[in-house]
Amino acid sequence: MGREHWKKIWVGSAGNMVEWFDWFVYASFAVYFAGAFFPEGNDTAKLMNTAGIFAVGFFMRPVGGWLLGRVGDRKGRKAALTLTVTLMSASALLIAVAPTYAVAGYGGAAVLLVARLLQGLSVGGEYAASATYLTEASAPGHRGFASSFQYVSMTAGQVLGLGLLIVLQHTMSTEALHAWGWRVPFVIGALGAAVVFYLRRTMLETEVYEETADTGVARGQQGTLKALWAHRREAFLVVALTMGGTLAYYTYTTYLTKYLSNSAGLPKQTATLVSFCALIVFACLQPLAGRLSDRIGRRPLLIGFAVGSTLLTVPILTLLKRADSFWPALGLSLLALLVVTGYTSINACVKAELFPTGIRALGVALPYAIANALFGGTAEYVALWFKNAGVESGFAWYVAGCAAVSLIVYLTMRETRDIDLARVGTAEGTAAAPGPVPPARKTGAAVDSAS
Repeated sequence: MGREHWKKIWVGSAGNMVEWFDWFVYASFAVYFAGAFFPEGNDTAKLMNTAGIFAVGFFMRPVGGWLLGRVGDRKGRKAALTLTVTLMSASALLIAVAPTYAVAGYGGAAVLLVARLLQGLSVGGEYAASATYLTEASAPGHRGFASSFQYVSMTAGQVLGLGLLIVLQHTMSTEALHAWGWRVPFVIGALGAAVVFYLRRTMLETEVYEETADTGVARGQQGTLKALWAHRREAFLVVALTMGGTLAYYTYTTYLTKYLSNSAGLPKQTATLVSFCALIVFACLQPLAGRLSDRIGRRPLLIGFAVGSTLLTVPILTLLKRADSFWPALGLSLLALLVVTGYTSINACVKAELFPTGIRALGVALPYAIANALFGGTAEYVALWFKNAGVESGFAWYVAGCAAVSLIVYLTMRETRDIDLARVGTAEGTAAAPGPVPPARKTGAAVDSAS
């Protein structure tokens, strides 16, 4: 790919990284601030309270997906990406200054809740806007590779959050972390989002959007629910193919540290280090798998993920609970994330490839956000509910069952690798969709219209 393609990937990914840093540090630092916003009680109960607020943020994501997806389709991908990072900066700042239970009673938890609602709005639009932007901005034949950087940047945000947690764990006392140290990442996140706001104001729109913004929808209907309803089959497909993948992803990322410390009994520092190392390897796998999908197609990777997740989730989580040291826990975590890579590396471009330009941002945003709210956002809470009920193994079977449902979808869906983004939704584009298109028609990549 050329320099300008890399520039677009960098700008899109940098903002995505900060967005997800802010989103994930909530989960990473929850073990330290859970007691700050709720009265004394059972540790698992306090974690369930914070996980509940974490889940509420996910239920705002469909609203954010609708609002910001509409902006992305009507005003452009750049406008949506700039707005999402503004909301995220404000929400991170709110968490950083939220009063504790000792100071304001449940008022602090209310501030935390409002901040998570704003984060939900932001991330609900960020996923679709960045997925659409990276897919449209990629060079011909490199859509899988380019869009894989969405999860590279997402994971980088989480790695940075965990890295900061490790640094604070080794430079601050446990008492200080519980008292005020947990606020540090949210201050950093708010500042980082402000920097990204400046970067995104100068980014270029994709050529696909500029030239074909009204493709596949009636004139003036870009980004509307009416236009989305006309593509309801694709929307339902996004929900179904997301279900198993998002649940598995959040199980082995945001919930993993808590599972290792709260269920396996590993020290918090060891559990954090396991997650940190596993995620670094996971991030490196994304471009490799994305590039592989450009060669062999999207469906083989999706099917591989679903089969592996269906068959291996119960054994992996069972063995992880018995892991008594760093290396066994790391090995099992890497195996789990290797399986999940079949979904994470390409899911962004697969969804974007299903919709025409005029409804692409909303088409990706709203169905994905709904599935993410129902399955990804509730992963921690459901896992802790099973644990609190004394049947923790039930959660592993739940994850495996959702993967099995997605497997059925992957087996029956069409291949999207060779679809022409500029012609999706047209008679010509639909006819060409199942098979390869001539090289001259692979115009889905975006090139700078001005530089």
